[in-house]
Amino acid sequence: MRDRVLLLALLGIAIVCGQSATGEPYPSRPITIIAPFPAGGPNDSVARVMAEALPKSLNQPVVVENIAGASGSIGVGRVSRAAPDGYTLLVGGWVTMVLNGAVYKLPYDVAKDFEPVSLLTIEPLIIVGKTALPANNLKELIGWLKENPDKAMQGTSGPASADQIAGVSFQQETATRFQFVPYRGSAPQMHDLIGGQIDIVIAPATTYLPQVRAGSVKAYAVTADSRLSEAPGIPTVDEAGLPGFYFSIWIGLWAPKSTPKSVIAQLNAAAVDALASTTVRARFAGGGGRAIPPREQQSPEALAALQKADIDKWWPIVKAAGIRAE
Repeated sequence: MRDRVLLLALLGIAIVCGQSATGEPYPSRPITIIAPFPAGGPNDSVARVMAEALPKSLNQPVVVENIAGASGSIGVGRVSRAAPDGYTLLVGGWVTMVLNGAVYKLPYDVAKDFEPVSLLTIEPLIIVGKTALPANNLKELIGWLKENPDKAMQGTSGPASADQIAGVSFQQETATRFQFVPYRGSAPQMHDLIGGQIDIVIAPATTYLPQVRAGSVKAYAVTADSRLSEAPGIPTVDEAGLPGFYFSIWIGLWAPKSTPKSVIAQLNAAAVDALASTTVRARFAGGGGRAIPPREQQSPEALAALQKADIDKWWPIVKAAGIRAE
């Protein structure tokens, strides 16, 4: 009798672990990943790589749906309202899961209304300048900015963007002052930096590495504690004279709040398998500065800790500067 009870208990546990909240085995139908930005951008490209890789473990098709608008908050909002059954997921990053919570009045809570699944990619910024700048290293750049207060111009993607937040923090760390020039995209910003209409940019590494290699812009530092393998000649901020000025943008996989832990565990295992594949690693490496995080940073707990740390670090800076979305 005791053996029969034990067998039934084990069977019950196995059934629960293999089912979603609806009672059906998970997954038993296609899964949708919401990419909250237009097709062709970094968020979308990460979503599509994962959509191709995840079915190998999940044995179900995974499709990407782009729902853009309001700096990603429309698509993120869609996921926050989705059924917590593991069939609607979000590829969200630093902008949508950290910055937007400080600059928008959102109908959801970025920290409480989602279940982290796995960190997917992480990418530092690089500090670059026009070739005509007299400064040849970061210390000289800081000195030049101090000697010319309010004269230099930094190109940004807008008042509530990662590059402007980085610029505000840079000013605070270095006691410098310069103007911000907003652009509607990286292409016109890059054109003006190369042409000398603006002086500096603090942007994702993947955006400017080709221009650095071509000698079209000067590279001063990587905002990380290690050099980029794709550009080992660019020093870190520690090496360049601004220790601890770290700023990385990241992208992770999320599910709606209250998604069963067994489903999160299955999704995490599938994501970890995908990130370990040579195909996925090669495709992400092709982006330049974008990297797959170490295995220990791919757990749901690690993604939650990263989000909390960045909220604690950046929200006070954003709010003290009075930065709001237009």
